[in-house]
Amino acid sequence: MAGLAILLLPLQSGFSVSGETNQAFDDRLVSANIIFGFKLFAEIIKQDTGKNIFVSPASVAIALAMTYNGAGGKTKQAMAGALELPAMSLQEVNRANAALRAMLENPDPKVQLNIANSLWARKGIIFKPVFMKRNEDFYGAEVTTLDFDDPAAPSTINSWVSEKTKGKINKIMENISSDAILFLINAIYFKGNWTVEFAKEKTEERPFYLLDGAQENHSMMSQSGNYRYYRGKDFQAISLPYGDNKRVSMYIFLPNKDSSLKEFLESLNAENWKNWMSQFHMMQGSIVLPRFKLEYELNLNNALKALGMEVAFDKSRANFENMCPIAPGVNVFIKEVKHKTFLEVDEEGTEAAGVTSVEIGITSVGQEFSMIVDHPFFCAIRDNETGTILFMGSIVELK
Repeated sequence: MAGLAILLLPLQSGFSVSGETNQAFDDRLVSANIIFGFKLFAEIIKQDTGKNIFVSPASVAIALAMTYNGAGGKTKQAMAGALELPAMSLQEVNRANAALRAMLENPDPKVQLNIANSLWARKGIIFKPVFMKRNEDFYGAEVTTLDFDDPAAPSTINSWVSEKTKGKINKIMENISSDAILFLINAIYFKGNWTVEFAKEKTEERPFYLLDGAQENHSMMSQSGNYRYYRGKDFQAISLPYGDNKRVSMYIFLPNKDSSLKEFLESLNAENWKNWMSQFHMMQGSIVLPRFKLEYELNLNNALKALGMEVAFDKSRANFENMCPIAPGVNVFIKEVKHKTFLEVDEEGTEAAGVTSVEIGITSVGQEFSMIVDHPFFCAIRDNETGTILFMGSIVELK
């Protein structure tokens, strides 16, 4: 099933069915999300070569945008660079995300697209009100203060995830570590009926060829009709729309038999994507598509570090001064970014869900100093239990 790794739901792309950009929201955010999404995907491929990969770049981008509201200094710059947001102010990013979310949700009577956000804060930790309010106002985030030491706390968060993904992803965490102070979670749920459903009686067992040349029989759906289609140099592509207004589609890119998925993925970037989207045109044809289901999960720390966000994960250098007050010798950092997805494709349509969790940790930071005792000094010998000074003196020369 590895050949299905490139099935992408362009939820954040901003392209209408004609390939034109929708001007009702900020194109800069849409462009940034596309570039970030493909860069992230390229890094994930390096980790999971030869495996199914299915991610929600929209979910990751939203979860990190919420986190971005707490960043400062070089950490904020690094996150802006990784998310392709340096040209936008924080206020513009927040407003654009709010507008985009409102536009994306429930685009068609036959399409469900729900985006939910939440912040789960450790009881007893003080967070800056402005940080919390921005996430409530612009991202619709549900903010909950939770006793992280309660054994039931992970179940409480997992229940929220399960509810928001209609039970398709029922767990994002096993336990909560003692240094975790905040979880920022995004959940996206999608369910769409094909504009033209596949007839179940036409589904039949056909061979599916694996990367190593082996084959296995699989249930394959088929239909004919008029589709938006594009033939590239080494691949062909089709747009299979959902619902009555065809606003959301699944795009499938199939490398030619004399080419490979690896070669296609090497050409997969935001610039080429935009070019390909502009060249789809209506054409009569037929499509044979596997009926399948998959679940996928991964830790995004290494991928995000590779995109320039390494400082945000550094216990001593990360700067989240706009998230919560920082005491001397204590620092806040991103501990883990976890991502899970679900996808099912059948004759009626597609159901997909994605969850991204950003775990914020806290650590004590040792203060560095340099002390060179090369001139007169004072010293004392003290009993620390009672505070008694046993000896004291000033040393002005050494013998």
